[in-house]
Amino acid sequence: MISLKQFNESDAQSAQQAIAHCVAIEAWQTELVAHRPYRDIATLHRVAAELTTGWGEEALTSALKAHPRIGEQPTGESSEAQASRQEQAAVQQTDKQSKEAIRLGNLRYEQRFQRVFLIRAKGRSPQDILAALEQRLQLSAAEDIEASLQQLREITVLRLQEAIQ
Repeated sequence: MISLKQFNESDAQSAQQAIAHCVAIEAWQTELVAHRPYRDIATLHRVAAELTTGWGEEALTSALKAHPRIGEQPTGESSEAQASRQEQAAVQQTDKQSKEAIRLGNLRYEQRFQRVFLIRAKGRSPQDILAALEQRLQLSAAEDIEASLQQLREITVLRLQEAIQ
């Protein structure tokens, strides 16, 4: 975590590194850094959220490369893997039956949509995640892209809120 003052005063490369784990969309990172300095945290969060509104399927595909399957233990020491481990802590600590249901749901989702199921795990129980997974399996491909993008936006802004204070 860094302060807003540190983020504002860092060189562009350091500032981008500080937020790289928020989302694997380099254009978002570059734009957020380019808008510095931010007068307060609220302005930073507002601009960050605004920069997510133009995301489409291409941005989703790019971002998903850094997201593990829900319920699987992220590997590696990258900032993205560390964030995912923290966000998915409740899923990792659930019972075997729920883990298996999520694993099977992931497989069905990937067969149907040809991508990893994405959901903001932080603050959700394994049962909440499983219910959302089942609900998303009922959506059309276009509807699920929009649902996935909304989850990506939530994850991105949440990670930014935790990274810069």
